Amino acid sequence: MCRVLVIDDEEGVLNAVRRRLERNGYKVSTVGSAADASNEIANAPKPFDVIVTDMSMDNPNSGLDVLNAAFARDLFAEVIVMTAYGNVGNAVECMRRGAFDYIEKNTPGVDAYEVLTMKIDQAMERRRRDLRTVELWERAARSKEKTG
Repeated sequence: MCRVLVIDDEEGVLNAVRRRLERNGYKVSTVGSAADASNEIANAPKPFDVIVTDMSMDNPNSGLDVLNAAFARDLFAEVIVMTAYGNVGNAVECMRRGAFDYIEKNTPGVDAYEVLTMKIDQAMERRRRDLRTVELWERAARSKEKTG
């Protein structure tokens, strides 16, 4: 089961995202600030599969703080940044720092929750593939050590 951490300072958004993701079979944890997210990420028994964060919470760059915490814990972190106030500069910076995607919540005619669900599925696919590749490399290295 995919474990998702959702971070947003708006309780209504947080609850709506949680309900939608749980309906799709995800195990969802929620927090309301970047600081709480950093603690949750660092102290979780195992890394979250996907992290969904608002860009602007405690400060305009809270999403970047969450990105940093996620990659400090797990090199293969999949982070999706959602924002109500998207701009190209923020999107570019998030992607440059390794975000899986950047989604605007208020795009007219687009169901942001549907897009988010699709992006989480894609992020999980990439995560599984990357972790499987590392597993195969490790297995090949162990095999080579035994024969070498």
